[in-house]
Amino acid sequence: MKAHSYFGYNLGNEKGDANMKYTATKETLNQLVADLSQMAMVIHQTHWYMRGTNFLKLHPLMDDFMDEINDQLDVISERLLALDGHPFSTLGEMAANTKIKDWPGNFDKTTPERLAHLVDGYRYLAALYQHGIEVSDTEKDYSTQDIFIGFKTAIEKKIWMLQAELDQAPEIDA
Repeated sequence: MKAHSYFGYNLGNEKGDANMKYTATKETLNQLVADLSQMAMVIHQTHWYMRGTNFLKLHPLMDDFMDEINDQLDVISERLLALDGHPFSTLGEMAANTKIKDWPGNFDKTTPERLAHLVDGYRYLAALYQHGIEVSDTEKDYSTQDIFIGFKTAIEKKIWMLQAELDQAPEIDA
């Protein structure tokens, strides 16, 4: 094993294949790739199939929600690549691996039902980010942990906002 030395600091020994490092963190990152992709579609469906008195307020808000989820997806995917991982990159992989449920696209759900469905998806993502915080801590991947913490905080804000729109308490498990 060769020692790493940068700018005069000995950073320890090389531990072999980079692909063997941060295994649980990379698995969590890839799960997030699938789930963030699915969540973007669920938000988009809500955006398309929404009707009612709050349409003019909520329709553009869904654009903001989609942008944020897509930004998270890009950061998560690029972090996985930086760790020598391989993010899912096909619709088939996303569909086969996501744990976020979907609905057929039609007008049979009310806007509050659709928003509650978004809350469910966001709660799942918050829990997955929490899992990522824990595994990245165990594997001492603090850069990824920082990403997970920031995104979990953003997701919790979305839960609070949607729950307030539904006239309910946020009930966030922080």
